[in-house]
Amino acid sequence: MLSWEYPPHLVGGLGAHVAEIAPALAEQGVDLTILTPRWKGGAPREQIHPHAIVYRVDPPVERPMNLFPDAQQTNLTLQQFAEELWERSGGFDLIHAHDWLVSFVAEGLKKAHKVPLVATMHATERGRGGGQVHGELATAINGAEWWLTYEAWRVIATSEFMANEVRAYFELPSDKISVIPNGIEPARFQDVSRQDLRAFRDEWALPNEKIVFYVGRLQYEKGLHLLVEAAHQILERGENVKFIIAGRGSMLAPLNQRVMELGIHERVVLPGYISDAERDQLYCVADVAVFPSLYEPFGIVALEAMAAKCPVIVSNVGGLGEVVEDHVTGIKIPSYTLDVLVEAIQFVLNNPAQAQTRAERAYEMVCHDYTWSHIARATIQLYDEIIQARKHVTWE
Repeated sequence: MLSWEYPPHLVGGLGAHVAEIAPALAEQGVDLTILTPRWKGGAPREQIHPHAIVYRVDPPVERPMNLFPDAQQTNLTLQQFAEELWERSGGFDLIHAHDWLVSFVAEGLKKAHKVPLVATMHATERGRGGGQVHGELATAINGAEWWLTYEAWRVIATSEFMANEVRAYFELPSDKISVIPNGIEPARFQDVSRQDLRAFRDEWALPNEKIVFYVGRLQYEKGLHLLVEAAHQILERGENVKFIIAGRGSMLAPLNQRVMELGIHERVVLPGYISDAERDQLYCVADVAVFPSLYEPFGIVALEAMAAKCPVIVSNVGGLGEVVEDHVTGIKIPSYTLDVLVEAIQFVLNNPAQAQTRAERAYEMVCHDYTWSHIARATIQLYDEIIQARKHVTWE
């Protein structure tokens, strides 16, 4: 398994996905080796399960400044290590790559050893660009994504939305695409919810303030400029609410500036990075989690909120729209609609009993359909199908 991200290096949902599915696969009998660049430390070799080992390989650059050529150079380093590992281990039955950033080593190993390649596409560059490819870097990335999906025996999409996107953008046949969603482990939130969180809550909000929470990357496609404007309107109506917008990204400075311009900095907090523990605790004390994305291939944050029994409001885009059933497990709103976002937040805050009923239904749905053990079983079934099919193919 090849991934550009793995703890302690996490940027978005991709790294979290790999970190969660790896032990779940190992627990069900897969002998798994994970190869990743060592961007932010961590042991060069880590046994995360009796059947799963992570190798972190020192990249040729300290951090990628010129993304595409630095990714290519890093892939060469990964491939050299992978070839040594291949020889020591006696080989592998399958190669599983996560997104284009490790596509070069994945394709090289596939061709050198005639082993099937599986690719999970977590997002696409064209999707982030609203269906267009803007600029030289985006064109290069789009090309790498196309080539990875072309070389893959099977492409995993994390949602039907993502499946449709890769089918349209890369002209893939439908039978080459399998939809296997992200997952969540509800037990971790059960442990948090049993704690006395009153003192923790007091650090973030006054006792009489309700909490609206967002966590994730602060990028334009997450729609957070709309959330700040919604916060301003709600606060102007006299609502006693604290907005917490947590995470890092290119929008952090512009959002902070807009909050200051609107004079709402005491009620809209942008703390930047928060720890996993703080994130999980905030889910448990928040009155609603809001994800107003403009583009979202899956949206694992919605599953996290649901696993914590936190009511959710999401844009009806991409995977977010698939995870949430409107007015059953959460509230769905059209993207780009500030007025509807304002009304949805107020509706949830002013009807807590209804919100909690939806949250309970969402929790039951997550426990039934989205646990990592469930996702691992579906992934292993796909692995087995590909490995068996490979036995009947002559590979010249």
